[in-house]
Amino acid sequence: TSASDLRILSSVYHTLIPPEGSPASALCRTFREYSGLRINLLKFSNCNGKRKVQYESSEPADFKVDEDGMVYAVRSFPLSSEHAKFLIYAQDKETQEKWQVAVKLSLKPTLTEESVKESPEVEEIVFPRQLGKHSGHLQRQKRDWVIPPINLPENSRGPFPQELVRIRSDRDKNLSLRYSVTGPGADQPPTGIFIINPISGQLSVTKPLDREQIARFHLRAHAVDINGNQVENPIDIVINVIDMNDNRPEFLHQVWNGTVPEGSKPGTYVMTVTAIDADDPNALNGMLRYRILSQAPSTPSPNMFTINNETGDIITVAAGLDREKVQQYTLIIQATDMEGNPTYGLSNTATAIITVTDVNDNPPEFTAMTFYGEVPENRVDVIVANLTVTDKDQPHTPAWNAVYRISGGDPTGRFAIQTDPNSNDGLVTVVKPIDFETNRMFVLTVAAENQVPLAKGIQHPPQSTATVSVTVIDVNENPYFAPNPKIIRQEEGLHAGTMLTTFTAQDPDRYMQQNIRYTKLSDPANWLKIDPVNGQITTIAILDRESPNVKNNIYNATFLASDNGIPPMSGTGTLQIYLLDINDNAPQVLPQEAETCETPDPNSINITALDYDIDPNAGPFAFDLPLSPVNIKRNWTITRLNGDFAQLNLKIKFLEAGIYEVPIIITDSGNPPKSNISILRVKVCQCDSNGDCTDVDRIVGAGLGTGAIIAILLCIIILLILVLMFVVWMKRRDKERQAKQLLIDPEDDVRDNILKYDEEGGGEEDQDYDLSQLQQPDTVEPDAIKPVGIRRMDERPIHAEPQYPVRSAAPHPGDIGDFINEGLKAADNDPTAPPYDSLLVFDYEGSGSTAGSLSSLNSSSSGGEQDYDYLNDWGPRFKKLADMYGGGDD
Repeated sequence: TSASDLRILSSVYHTLIPPEGSPASALCRTFREYSGLRINLLKFSNCNGKRKVQYESSEPADFKVDEDGMVYAVRSFPLSSEHAKFLIYAQDKETQEKWQVAVKLSLKPTLTEESVKESPEVEEIVFPRQLGKHSGHLQRQKRDWVIPPINLPENSRGPFPQELVRIRSDRDKNLSLRYSVTGPGADQPPTGIFIINPISGQLSVTKPLDREQIARFHLRAHAVDINGNQVENPIDIVINVIDMNDNRPEFLHQVWNGTVPEGSKPGTYVMTVTAIDADDPNALNGMLRYRILSQAPSTPSPNMFTINNETGDIITVAAGLDREKVQQYTLIIQATDMEGNPTYGLSNTATAIITVTDVNDNPPEFTAMTFYGEVPENRVDVIVANLTVTDKDQPHTPAWNAVYRISGGDPTGRFAIQTDPNSNDGLVTVVKPIDFETNRMFVLTVAAENQVPLAKGIQHPPQSTATVSVTVIDVNENPYFAPNPKIIRQEEGLHAGTMLTTFTAQDPDRYMQQNIRYTKLSDPANWLKIDPVNGQITTIAILDRESPNVKNNIYNATFLASDNGIPPMSGTGTLQIYLLDINDNAPQVLPQEAETCETPDPNSINITALDYDIDPNAGPFAFDLPLSPVNIKRNWTITRLNGDFAQLNLKIKFLEAGIYEVPIIITDSGNPPKSNISILRVKVCQCDSNGDCTDVDRIVGAGLGTGAIIAILLCIIILLILVLMFVVWMKRRDKERQAKQLLIDPEDDVRDNILKYDEEGGGEEDQDYDLSQLQQPDTVEPDAIKPVGIRRMDERPIHAEPQYPVRSAAPHPGDIGDFINEGLKAADNDPTAPPYDSLLVFDYEGSGSTAGSLSSLNSSSSGGEQDYDYLNDWGPRFKKLADMYGGGDD
């Protein structure tokens, strides 16, 4: 049989206590039972845990003892049916003390969880003796009991209750004792796991134990007499639950993800996988070992990775990781307990996914050696060519993104290359205008490299180069004037038809045969014209420097030059004429109105001159009064103050208040000089002692200007127009109201007396009648005294007609019914009564009226005896009615 079939069936729990005078420490021997294991038969430990003890076996070929006191079988060997025995030696390394113990083994056919059913001979635990007294001093016996822990395997299948040990006191011979146990598992939660027979002291377990829930129970045994008096001190009983390999390893994650750079050297750390086992981690049941079961794909080597069987660290063991070939590896990792024993260990698996990350080991490469493009001249921000490259690295990473630069062929910097972030292409763009007449073609040398440098050890060049041939396309360009603007100097006053200058434009298209024509684009004063062929500019009016279109003596005119290209192009040029002043404007008095007192003192009028010319055709000015009329020089005098100012004073002692027009002769300094008689309107008024006018209202009223009068007249005219428009609007609104009152078109109204009433009352529900008029009809105003203008339209019209008998007036009946009957008879006998039985239009008043139809009211006579021929005399509108009533038998 093998060592796995060995089991300690008989256990002796005691302590070897040295004689008096020897070291207090002793070697505690604790037996541990295992089922189905090859090793860990039993274990020795130092009681105080401080000594260093060396163990040896008498049979080292079959059994060994570790430094921690663990005894195990080192090989499988046959065991006879007789008891086998070997010795264990222990020696203190410091004191050289020695101990020995004999280990007896017995043979059992099989050892499984189901086989742990037979109980060995139940051990007795005897309460230690009480300390006695000798000569008044406490004395201890030479030998006392130390209760070693009781070891029970977990998951035992019984039968239950299973006896563990018997507790006994040596006083049970003289006394009747009762035994009990307390603690977790007995009388404390979880209760009922351990029970004791109170008479025999037999301690038993009632159910299987689970070490993963509770690994140790600590109980206390008690012995009392029948009166409940304690006869022994309680003793501690420790029950250790021996671990069984009943839990598989469990990975913390079912799928593990890790990364490793491509091109990594062997030994590069990748990731760590971890599994846990609920079994005892200090025993073989919880000692895990890892290994790789499979790798997919298996290229370039089936063993690209290895795993540390104890820590779970995964590292590379082979070179050749290339992301461009294999981007991801999938490993199946197995964790096995029992230190990886495939026979007795339990296993579990997980998946490790290792992603090979990209490094810049591939430079970009142009897809062609030469690229071609073309661009129209004078165009910017135009894509000329599209440069394409290939890069095997991972897209949209710094190792894949390309950076382009122009290394030659563009000394003036007219081109730039931008990278398309999506396609990684290089877009050659024009950033400065190109002139076809200067450069017809460019040959650029471009280079492409990645954003990050190549990884170390890569043999490829870091960049790729190519050539870009750009052809410039000639297009029709705008003609341009040179110089622009063009400035010329001319005297004002030139007559129409004078040729000023030639203003021509140039065509930059030297390789195109085109004609240029000129037109005038802007000429504010309409003084100039230009020859459409040769660009000669001629005056068509007199140039005037004092014109409001001249600013700072400069007159601006703009001309347009257009060619006949496809498409036609044009350009503008500005001609600036600097006008030189001539003495063509006479001076004028300023101000044109003034006021003074009736007496010479204390007022005087200061005047100056206004001349639109400039030096030397302006001041200094000469001021004088004319000879006629003679009262001017008699009443006024003028004194020159300086070249620009003069003073006007009264020459006589008193001048009546009013407005006077004083002519003044002003002469400028031009060559030849130019003079002018300018009128100064002087308001003479009565003044106070301070020289201020006192009759300002009269003077102001007398001096009301023409502009003020025109403004007042305009206001009056506008007001009258508004009033007239309001009157017209009111009349139109009245006509619209009258037109809306008619219900039927007059052409359709045979009687020409039908009106539309908007409201006719509430039918029979409207009972608010004025019955006084019905009871006294004679009080109603006769038709004869009604004014014509207020007659109702449904009444019979008043005009000349044949005289017929008038129906008699009704008496004064007191009853309304009699009054109605009398009125009905009068209507039947009155030939002038209108035909009330004709069709009338009424508004809908609802249904459910208790009254009958009006058509049910019949006259007392058929009317057949009456003569209706007179209806023919009423005109064409009554012709139809005359035919119906007066038509004879028809």
